[in-house]
Amino acid sequence: MANTEGPEPPRTRRNSNKNILTRIRHGQSSGRAISRATEISEALLQERDQQAQWHGIPVLLQRLYDSSHLNSDLSQIHSIIKEVSPFLSMEAMSFVTEDRRTVQKSTCPNTYTFDLFGGIDLLVEILMRPTLTTQMNVPKMSDDLVKDCLSVLYNCCICMEGVTKSLASRDDFVMFLFTLMSNKKTFLQTATLIEDILGVRKEMIQLEDIPNLPSLVQSFNQQQLANFCRILSVTISEPDMGNDDKHTLLAKNAQQRANPCPSHSEVNQVALLNIPGFIERLCKLATRKVSEASGPSSLLLELQDWYTWLDNALVLDALMQMATEDAEQSSTESSDESSLATSPLRHRLPQSMKIVHEIMYKVEVLYVLCVLLIGRQRNQVHKMLAEFKLIPGLNNLFDKLIWRKQTSSHVLHGQNQNCDCSPEISFKIQFLRLLQSFSDHHENKYLLLNAQELNELSAISLKASIPEVEAFVNTDRNLICDGKKGLLTRLLSVMKKEPAESSFRFWQARAVESFLRGATSYADQVFLLKRGLLEHILFSIIDSGCKSRDVLQSYFDLLGELMKFNIDAFKRFNKYVNTEEKFQMFMTQINSSLVDSNMLVRCIILSLDRFESQIEDVSVVEVLSECSLLSYMARVENRQAFLFRLVNIINVQILTQENVSCLNTSLVVLMLARRRDKLAFCLNALREKEYAEKYPGCLLNNLHNLLRFWQRHYLNKDKDSTCLENSSCISFTYWKETVSVLLDSDPTSLCAIASYIDEAYMDLGRDFLEV
Repeated sequence: MANTEGPEPPRTRRNSNKNILTRIRHGQSSGRAISRATEISEALLQERDQQAQWHGIPVLLQRLYDSSHLNSDLSQIHSIIKEVSPFLSMEAMSFVTEDRRTVQKSTCPNTYTFDLFGGIDLLVEILMRPTLTTQMNVPKMSDDLVKDCLSVLYNCCICMEGVTKSLASRDDFVMFLFTLMSNKKTFLQTATLIEDILGVRKEMIQLEDIPNLPSLVQSFNQQQLANFCRILSVTISEPDMGNDDKHTLLAKNAQQRANPCPSHSEVNQVALLNIPGFIERLCKLATRKVSEASGPSSLLLELQDWYTWLDNALVLDALMQMATEDAEQSSTESSDESSLATSPLRHRLPQSMKIVHEIMYKVEVLYVLCVLLIGRQRNQVHKMLAEFKLIPGLNNLFDKLIWRKQTSSHVLHGQNQNCDCSPEISFKIQFLRLLQSFSDHHENKYLLLNAQELNELSAISLKASIPEVEAFVNTDRNLICDGKKGLLTRLLSVMKKEPAESSFRFWQARAVESFLRGATSYADQVFLLKRGLLEHILFSIIDSGCKSRDVLQSYFDLLGELMKFNIDAFKRFNKYVNTEEKFQMFMTQINSSLVDSNMLVRCIILSLDRFESQIEDVSVVEVLSECSLLSYMARVENRQAFLFRLVNIINVQILTQENVSCLNTSLVVLMLARRRDKLAFCLNALREKEYAEKYPGCLLNNLHNLLRFWQRHYLNKDKDSTCLENSSCISFTYWKETVSVLLDSDPTSLCAIASYIDEAYMDLGRDFLEV
């Protein structure tokens, strides 16, 4: 700042420019002195402009301010905005196409200057001014003026994250933007800006606060509704907490205790479900067909370079809208797909672009449906998705759109890793996630089959003399898949053709596994065994050379559900794994990461226990004696070795949704030992292991704390307890009783952990459950 108490020293022009910027920055941060260009004389700004390379932006902003009063000439305002806009759009386009992620003021100098001299605040004032006055007969802003204002703000957000955060902090402006979405001509520009803003907000908005939300959504055509789903995805998903420590079950439980009320995202989900016709329209969007037209498929390859900046349907829509306006057809916009397909614009667009455009829509729609499927209102959503025939519709799209071709190349990424890939890959993965959510522990899973396949399940049950499961009997055949194959069978076909390291294999296996999860169904297992699924899984684990831990984990889990309690599956296993070399390779894969394979280990142990109680059956005895896998697990020392490792690789502080299964598998081993009066033997073996490894008390203290956590975590979670009971065929009462017996404080109890820890090493009093 200049010295106000005496004469200023001589200054160079460079110092003068710096002084102006310094004074503005100080004014904006302190709220005192200069805070915008309008407080500096135009003569001074013009004098400094050329050397500072401001391109006249401060002067334009000053003129814009002078022209932007309530009853000003809006055409003059529009003219100035058009003059400044190219400087900003040029930088935004350069930023996006060059994929820059770290922006300094030198990277986008025009945007920096525009923001520094108050351009952002001025545009917000111009946009909102008509809503902030009670004066009548205020000049109405044209749609073109509104669009240009929004485009300038969006371009600034692209180049400077600080601008986005500043806009996001203004609740009044965010709500105002939603009101602009009711105008079809400003919808796209508004939607792109809202999406950017909501992505950086610290607090999630409440959808019920949006003025007239139901009528707003109902006013959208199908194209707008699909784009609105991009915005909704931010409002109905739990925010990413970033820090891995916050993803632990300990932290989540503490957060739930501190905030027992429904989260903002859960409240927003309810708000959406209360909008009449919302789910039905999403189902229509998800299942509508792409209008087919002639066009060389090679054009899709030409579009791949566009993906660096055509990263969402909104941008592509903007291009289509510009082309429409050039053809003077914007007034004839129709939400009907057939009308859109026959327009001159659609004929001029490459067919591959139409397909990618439709795929982009469906990615957003499927994501919203998927989130709603796993929310608290799951049963309500399930009923509506079945009623509106989402699954049959997706089945009809499978060959022509969803899996119309094998993608030539794509990166492998894990289930929790952000996907930054092509629209087709994103679409396939989102489709698979939806199938997983739809089938998981829900009776509607049989809607994935057609009539012939349902009849096949009935025949399997009849031949095995077992009753059909209740969910199967209750399936409404008016809502199932039609055609030659159901959706599950189509999925199996493409799954077996996927390359070993394909990113799709993880999600394919998860989707098929979800069909088997819940109460074990022999007919479901045989249905999949007859289609060669077990042999495919074993080939992938043993012979394919697959190194991906995510894929292997999903295949281990699927194999466990496929083989559990099924004697035929173990016969098939033994037939495929017919050499010692193959068996050792299989066990090496299991032992390489027990966190990934423990669900399969649990399945083998549970199945062995069941089979050993059926020794009157000759075929069971035959398999018990011949199957290398069952023989291996029948040896007590091998089961104990798994128990040692399972207890040793987890502790309360690192438990997550991914590895808590290790705790439950450990407990299964202990429960089965208790059934056979071998619990004391197991605990003593753990004690001996501790002393042999020279860390007495470590394993048993850890097990004790894990079980204390188990009590607190599961006894208040109905869903989790049901899953445990269904997956193990052990009553949850027995789970609870076994934990109580193990945690008994009576030092004379031979089944209490405390009895096996020497007093010198006992560390049971510390509260590991607090965070």
